[in-house]
Amino acid sequence: MRLGAGTFAAFCVAIEVLGVALFLRGFFPAPVRSSSETEHPAEPPAPEPAAGANSNWTKLPPPLFSKVVIMLIDALRDDFVFGSKGVKFMPYTTYLVEKGASHSFVAEAKPPTVTMPRIKALMTGGLPGFVDVIRNLNSPAVREDNVLRRAKAAGKRIIFYGDDTWVKLFPKHFVEYDGTTSFFVSDYTEVDDNVTRHLDTVLQREDWDVLILHYLGLDHIGHISGPSSPLIGHKLSEMDGVLMKTHAALLAQEKKTRLPTLLVLCGDHGMSETGGHGASSPEEVNTPLLLISSAFERKPGDVRRPARVQQTDLAPTLAIGLGLPIPKHSVGCLLFPVVQGTALREQLRFLHLNAVQLSKLLRENVPSYEKEPGFEQFRMSERLHGNWIRLYLEENNSEVLFNLGSKVRRQYLDALRTLSLSLSRQVTQYDIYSMVVGTVVVLEVLALLLLSIPQALGSKAELDVPLWSPVSSLLFYLLLLVLLAVHVTVCTSAESSCYFCSLPWLAAGGVMMLVSALLCAVLSALAKASVGVQHLRENPGHSNSRWSDVELLIFVGTVGHAVSLGASSFVEEEHQTWYFLVNTLCLALCYEAYRTCFLGADGEPPCCRHTEGGCDSTAPVGDGKASCDVLELSQAHRSPASLDGPQGRDRWLVLASPWLTLTCCRLLRALNTTGVQGAHRPGLGHWLASADHRAALSVLAALSLLVVFALVQSRCSRASKVAMALGLLGVYCYRAAIGSVLFPWQQENKDISKGIVEARFVYVFVLGILFTGTKDLLKSQVTAAASRVRAGGLWEIHSGLVLLAALLSRPHNLPVLVSSLAVQAVMAKFIWKPLRHEATDVTVMHYWFGQAFFYFQGNSNNMATVDISAGFVGLGTYVAFPAALLTLFATYMGPVLWASHLLNFLSSEAGRSALSRACFCYALVCSLPACAYIILVTSLRYHLFIWSVFSPKLLYEGTHLLVTAAVCVLFTAMDQTHRKP
Repeated sequence: MRLGAGTFAAFCVAIEVLGVALFLRGFFPAPVRSSSETEHPAEPPAPEPAAGANSNWTKLPPPLFSKVVIMLIDALRDDFVFGSKGVKFMPYTTYLVEKGASHSFVAEAKPPTVTMPRIKALMTGGLPGFVDVIRNLNSPAVREDNVLRRAKAAGKRIIFYGDDTWVKLFPKHFVEYDGTTSFFVSDYTEVDDNVTRHLDTVLQREDWDVLILHYLGLDHIGHISGPSSPLIGHKLSEMDGVLMKTHAALLAQEKKTRLPTLLVLCGDHGMSETGGHGASSPEEVNTPLLLISSAFERKPGDVRRPARVQQTDLAPTLAIGLGLPIPKHSVGCLLFPVVQGTALREQLRFLHLNAVQLSKLLRENVPSYEKEPGFEQFRMSERLHGNWIRLYLEENNSEVLFNLGSKVRRQYLDALRTLSLSLSRQVTQYDIYSMVVGTVVVLEVLALLLLSIPQALGSKAELDVPLWSPVSSLLFYLLLLVLLAVHVTVCTSAESSCYFCSLPWLAAGGVMMLVSALLCAVLSALAKASVGVQHLRENPGHSNSRWSDVELLIFVGTVGHAVSLGASSFVEEEHQTWYFLVNTLCLALCYEAYRTCFLGADGEPPCCRHTEGGCDSTAPVGDGKASCDVLELSQAHRSPASLDGPQGRDRWLVLASPWLTLTCCRLLRALNTTGVQGAHRPGLGHWLASADHRAALSVLAALSLLVVFALVQSRCSRASKVAMALGLLGVYCYRAAIGSVLFPWQQENKDISKGIVEARFVYVFVLGILFTGTKDLLKSQVTAAASRVRAGGLWEIHSGLVLLAALLSRPHNLPVLVSSLAVQAVMAKFIWKPLRHEATDVTVMHYWFGQAFFYFQGNSNNMATVDISAGFVGLGTYVAFPAALLTLFATYMGPVLWASHLLNFLSSEAGRSALSRACFCYALVCSLPACAYIILVTSLRYHLFIWSVFSPKLLYEGTHLLVTAAVCVLFTAMDQTHRKP
């Protein structure tokens, strides 16, 4: 069966997406705990070690606090409380930290620093998987043992107000709740008012034991305008007032109870310098943890500096404070200052319960647990504790007893820290079988693409795909039987627990058939390639297939980038790799332009045509390079006059174009600082986004929108020009409505809104332009002037995407959009046509520029730079699908716009088979780094930076491959219309 190269590539990328998804499912296993664990009667608590004596402490200790209030402020950084902002905007909290009855800590949140996994860590004491970054968008119910489940089982009454993620994670746990959506980031006022409005009533009531308040406003302000926004100070002052009101009410209630109350102030994660979160920078992982209770009274001069602890330590501390069993899967340690005021015997009892729980968890997860230093320390501490109990029961007071008790306490604390560290290291359990199957699929697809290069990039851009010969061969059935036998063996083994084994047999068998068929196809292609190589050796002929300097650079750069992803520093600073490659490409193009326009190929006279009619070359293509596609012009342009080189101004424009592109790229690097090394340095974008320079930002945004219109409108229809103009005007109105920019008659933004009406006004024109383009594409199937109508329709769609990009871009990023369009126009008119670049070269250059502009936007390989506020432009409430789609487009705006321009350029300027070759080439250059990275990540899965550096990049690669699949489908569809007569 013969397939076009583009169709073949689209199928390959679709299969590769399946393989990557299976690999990701194995690499990021979603831990599923059996719900039956907690249905059995609760295990009795470990008795107090007595060393032969009879101890009557066999039950859980009584609670230390009568009521607990947890006030969680989303994205609360430690320096917002303990730094200068805390002193300025949170005076009451600062007083409690420095002089009040409190204990303060800096709690480290492990990546991923997003809300859902952090809530799970706070309540379960466990370390959620990195896949919870994705599951954060649709939080499933927590199945692990947790503090709230224990509290409910003990008859505690729990009330919750705030982020509805809690309601999804802990359904049926609250006797009363009022949830607010956490994803509508444009709202930072009502989302907190809906929590505070309940306080006056609920704090006067006595029918609750645990009250949880989750405030989202601070996080939303960070996403909108960053941590330097003046709104941050106002929000911190508001939170300080809420804390003071809550604390005063709890102190009043203590007069009616015999036990003190506990007020917990904490954050789920921090906030990066750009306002996002999700990665592992100090600003994102360091959160304040403040425990306030009258039981923590301090003497004058008692200075308590914030100690560094783990966020998971809160779960066992809350359990002990409420008189509950510690959650089974907790890896946290009891915060000892909380129980420091109790009697020594009680302190040792609390520490023993925590150590027993951690040792049981270690025993279940580590086969050689007895050799672990933490377990040995625990056994020694337990023996010493038993001796202390025996002495305590014999004589109640002595210096020897006190000294031994202090030694036992130190031993327990050391054992807890060691056990917790060992468990934290063991928590990563990969689903190796699913990873292997996914990797095999990806490798087979890449091998098939590489072996198909001679046919796919040949003159016809078609491949002979043997669909039936591999399936009907004996090798296929032998491989299938072997793979099924391996599958049965792995899935029936005693220790097997993986996602691929949980699939229905029909689905698993289908994947095995796919793996077998792909392997047979690879072997068949390899055999054909061997025959071809042998034939060339036997019949050597003259070949003029010497690579040009630009082609050599493209090959070395693409392969070198894929190899560089094996180093953590190159992943963290990948933007530097793309900046270097694009700059080097511009210099190579400059040299090629000089050689072509002044020396000509091989020192002959120049062969460039006058660019006003569209520069091109009529030089013949070497016979030995049949696998390359040369951009073709219509025969009408092939005249003797076309052999003249560019004259005067046009020649200098061709020579100046690479330098203009190089200068533009260098200026864009100063706009947004990204990566790890430079993220803390304020760039020009930070300066423009500050409140003091809003007038300058307004002028820049207005000029950028005018230039966008000038660059796009030339090829649009009259109706689309009007729609584009009104749409760009609506973009400015939207940014003015939300307070980002100013109108000339405004001094400052007093009436700030969500801009919903203005954004929806722009969406109307975006949809109108896209509809017009789609209509023209359909019309091209039945009209005589199909090529012209098709080109117009494609440009209309490209214009609609540009308008959408302008709407979703932050104002200081509009110059990035302008530069992207300008570079596209300059390269198309003065580089790719005059220098006769092949469609494959043009495709790879578009891919390179798309990747570079991905980072020019301010993106990086950590999750904190994802601008989720773009997903809520024009939305009145949170709607999952459009929010995810808009966020995806805003993140991958650069690659998508460059892919769209590639489709326009090749459709209007290249031969009929160019689109098919371009699709194949685009799929290949996108598949190569994804495949290489999967192999590298598998080999580095125990690397120190696997979760903080490599894992986020893996998610980016998977998402980018999904975007590539959509691009390939669009290219294939357009290629089919080109092939129709």
